[in-house]
Amino acid sequence: MSKASVEEIKLASAGLRGQLAEQFADTSTVSIPEESNILMKHHGSYQQDDRDVRAERSKAKLDKAWSFMIRSKMPGGRITAEQWMIHDDLCAKAFGNLRLTNRQGIQLHGVLKGGVKEVIHNVCHSGLSTMGACGDVVRNTMGPAAPIKDAVHADSQKLTEEISQRFLWRSSAYADIWLDGEKVEPDWIKDPVVDAKVREATKAAEGEDPIYGKVYLPRKFKIAVAIQPCNDVDVYSQDVGLVPHVVNGEVEGYTITVGGGFGMSHGQLNTRPFLGQPLLYAKRANVVDAIEAVVTTQRDHGNRTERKNARLKYTVQSMGLDGFRAEVVRRLPGIETFPPKELKFDTVEDKLGWHEQGDGKLYCAVYVNMGRIVDREDGPKYRSAFAELATSLKLPFIVTPNTNMIIADVAPEQKEAVNAILAKHGVVHADDAGFTRARKVAHACVALPTCGLSLSESERALPGILDKIDPILAELGLEDEPILFRMTGCPNGCGRPYNADFGFVGRAPNKYAMFVGGSIRGNTLAGLEFKSVLGDEIPARVRVFLEAFKAERQEGEIFADWFARTRTKGAEPTPEQFHVELAERAAKLAGEKVAEAG
Repeated sequence: MSKASVEEIKLASAGLRGQLAEQFADTSTVSIPEESNILMKHHGSYQQDDRDVRAERSKAKLDKAWSFMIRSKMPGGRITAEQWMIHDDLCAKAFGNLRLTNRQGIQLHGVLKGGVKEVIHNVCHSGLSTMGACGDVVRNTMGPAAPIKDAVHADSQKLTEEISQRFLWRSSAYADIWLDGEKVEPDWIKDPVVDAKVREATKAAEGEDPIYGKVYLPRKFKIAVAIQPCNDVDVYSQDVGLVPHVVNGEVEGYTITVGGGFGMSHGQLNTRPFLGQPLLYAKRANVVDAIEAVVTTQRDHGNRTERKNARLKYTVQSMGLDGFRAEVVRRLPGIETFPPKELKFDTVEDKLGWHEQGDGKLYCAVYVNMGRIVDREDGPKYRSAFAELATSLKLPFIVTPNTNMIIADVAPEQKEAVNAILAKHGVVHADDAGFTRARKVAHACVALPTCGLSLSESERALPGILDKIDPILAELGLEDEPILFRMTGCPNGCGRPYNADFGFVGRAPNKYAMFVGGSIRGNTLAGLEFKSVLGDEIPARVRVFLEAFKAERQEGEIFADWFARTRTKGAEPTPEQFHVELAERAAKLAGEKVAEAG
């Protein structure tokens, strides 16, 4: 569907209302039209079909096996024990499991049309929301996962909630369709003054959103907060990144980065990944207003004719960073802004295992294989383990950006009970897992069978590939090296592969583009090494790089730094870096040098 038609659908939707109420009340159908699916995304859901049975059903002249994915919005990944159990109960309406997302949310896949309203209704009554978890609006705001009890972590989490509150779309459509008109605000709307403004805003004329206007944003918009030196939220991959500046233990303000984003299309050089760039520094009291200025600049200047070029990263490129900054500052009359502070990160990894929170309590970060909360017949019983922790110990959870799970606020006397419950269900954490360091941080997007865009497997493929890479790492003595592997089923990059040491991007069934040369710090873009590699070939291809790293590395050098030192990609990323494989680029470069010499 063209960009113009999407814009027209939003414009005519009466505040994202459309015909959704009537269509979900119609029990004679199992799906909704694509025009309604576009609106449905803003309510936190996508219509999908089971692609494992698509061909079989088509052969039998049956319609696709339609269902819905419903995504819960959780600023900073926080969820109480009671909220978790409501989601666990809702598994009965889905495929019987939950998927933790790398935006610190929760996805329920396989919800039939007749159950959608009940699921959204119950999510909202848990104190969370699905509103704006998808669609052309500000999505779930990410924040540092570790529940450290200090002023910096507290302020960062508070900021994620303030951002989520500010950028909810304003229309009574959500409450009317899913809550029968009842206004249920998420738990993170805490400020009574702002809360009153939120309630008042929902009474505004349909389609007259005070921030988003009549047609909302040109595309999705992602925001995250990171505390140096841990870049767990992948701050440079975000439309807007926020990093606190600390003075005497307190947050003075935040450096704001803009223009990150990884989506692209294979072979289309006008699309490519970008890392966020430092824009400005704002004092704490002005940070959310500064973000609103960025959002409205994107609203007014973003590309609304070509969705492939509609993300903020392209707006920043077309306006130039200085021009974009000038426009943002113009929208902040009376607010002083400053040059960005220097930023330095060392890893995107979670600190798995047991740690102190700083308030006398503990937290335990548990590895969850690809973020899938399910009871495996031949493996960990994740769903049962977390349900028992929630019901028996009433402990809150935090979803990490690496789709692992933190069990928070554990009293010292509860530690052994937590360990016993995890062991009972075969769930291990870092202290006794025996995993390579690479496996602990590796991630794949969901892909098949539910994602309609996926060209190849991802979540179901990467664990098996890692089973073959782990022995290579061990053989070479690299099992404790920080090496980042990521996989995604299509070039849209939901698994964030383009800044990984090794990124695998689906091209066709069991075929992947192989990118190498990102960084465990999240601050470097990879390059296309091989245009198409079979899944079974990946471990051997990886081995070549690992052997060279072991042979050539300097003392203390990590894989990312070795690669940057020995395989120069150039000072600035170019479109060819992501669409033309290395051998072809090298030959072209050699030819250009020969021509210059001649």
